[in-house]
Formats: sequence, C-alpha cells, structure tokens
Amino acid sequence: MAAVGTWSFSQPAVEKMRLMILAGHSATDVVERAAADVENDVETGRHIVGRGGFPNSKGIVECDAAIMEGVPGRFGAVAALRGVGQPCRVARRVMDRSPHSLLVGEGAEAFAREEGFTIEPNDSMLSSHTVTAYQKFLENRQSASGHDTIGLIALDLSGNITVGVSTSGAPFKAPGRVGDSPLPGCGLYADQTVGAAAATGDGDKIMCYCPSFHIVQLMRQGSSPKEACYSVLTDIRKRRGERECFEVGLIALNMKGEVGAASSVEFPYTFWNQGMDSVEKCVISY
Repeated sequence: MAAVGTWSFSQPAVEKMRLMILAGHSATDVVERAAADVENDVETGRHIVGRGGFPNSKGIVECDAAIMEGVPGRFGAVAALRGVGQPCRVARRVMDRSPHSLLVGEGAEAFAREEGFTIEPNDSMLSSHTVTAYQKFLENRQSASGHDTIGLIALDLSGNITVGVSTSGAPFKAPGRVGDSPLPGCGLYADQTVGAAAATGDGDKIMCYCPSFHIVQLMRQGSSPKEACYSVLTDIRKRRGERECFEVGLIALNMKGEVGAASSVEFPYTFWNQGMDSVEKCVISY
C-alpha cells in the first residue's frame, strides 16, 4: 500500500489517500476522491488546478484531467472542459461509461451534463486571485508563472494501482489548448504488473517525450522508481541540451510500494507507504 502526489499542495490529498487505502477503498476511488478535493478547492486553483485556476486568453477556465488504472484498457480523460470544478470525476465517468477514452471541449461538456454534472457559469470557476491576474494580463500582457499539475498515484490493499492527473493548464493559454496531462504515456501511465508514473511541468514540451510511459517501461526492465525517473530526465536533457531543458517533474510508484522522483526544477512531492506512520514531504533540488 502506498500513495504519492506532486507538489507540496498535494499533502492533504495524499493524507486522505492514506486513510482511504487503510480503510480498504480501491485505488481508483482513492485517486478520484482525493483529486476532486484538490480540484474543488478555490485556494489550490492558484496552483493551476480546477476551480480557481487561471483562465485562457479569453477569460474562460478550461480544465484537463485523466485517470488510468493498471488494468489494460482502463483509461478515461477530458480536455478543455468548461464549467466543471471536479474534472477528474468526469474523466472517471469516461473510463467507466463511455465507449471513448478522451472527450474534449463541447463533447466533454455534453457528456458531463448527460452524466448529471452541473455545468457552472465561468464566474464560479474563477477566484479573486485569478481574476486579478487576468486583468493584469489584459492590461499589460503580464503572464503568470507555473505549470503545477496535481498528479496522484495510489496502490491499494488488493494490489491495484491507479494514477490520476488534473490541471487548468497554462495561464492565459489559447482557447482549446491541451497539454500533456490527459494524454496517456505523457502526463500519466499505469501498468498493473509494474507500477505507475505521472508528470508535471511544461505540458507543451512534456508531451513530445512520453516520459510517464518511458518510466514504467524502465521499471519493467528492473529499474527502481527513482532510477527510472532520473534516467528519463537525463534522456530529455541529453536530447534537448542542458541549457534548453524545460520545467518537468516526474513521480513514480512501483508494485512494491517504492517511490521515486526527479525534476529539472526544485520539486517538492509527498508520499506514504505502509511502513510509514504519516505522509512525508521530500524536495528534489536541481
């Protein structure tokens, strides 16, 4: 049993995951519920996740989210979804109830409505912080920094592993822009025989390297989660050139409950496994 999350703000989510896993909940339920709490908290929106996240260049909040089980073929995602504060829940419904794996834009919104989700007005998706930031963007094209995606991985009592990711995307992005987060192999990947991985950072560049799939394949070949994450980061740096490396943070969890991470920037992540009494935070220094 184990759980891991990207960035410091994942700590309450990983603590919830710890309690749910110990109570016998499935890895998928654990990831969905923990991610939904983060997504729906307007304060974590400043971390570019869910409600309270930064809008696109037209002032509209568009969210991407995905969830993937280690069982073959179990994946669901939404992208450029408007008006839903908990997009990971919609991604779960796509996985469970849709013949498709990824729905975007108006199609994702229509599916969410059919599944009983309330499509809220854009004003309810914004926070005072992101409204102020958007006004500065309109006045002097001042952008906001950050590429923080919430990525969560859970390994439950029965040996099931699930990974989920969610983001409102790059601040003031072009309408319809989609990053790496909802793309399998890029923002996330899971294999029941090996483990799972998730990525966070500059999604437009991350998607070109499929790091989550690469990490899981390296673990399949015998690498530890830490070794796999560092190998993938080293490969990206080699291919890009050290000075041209972009912001990317990687986390991984194998079926033994071992955790690893690597990053091109200072990167805090939180984790727990059954040998620990509480959730701990670790910071990767670059």
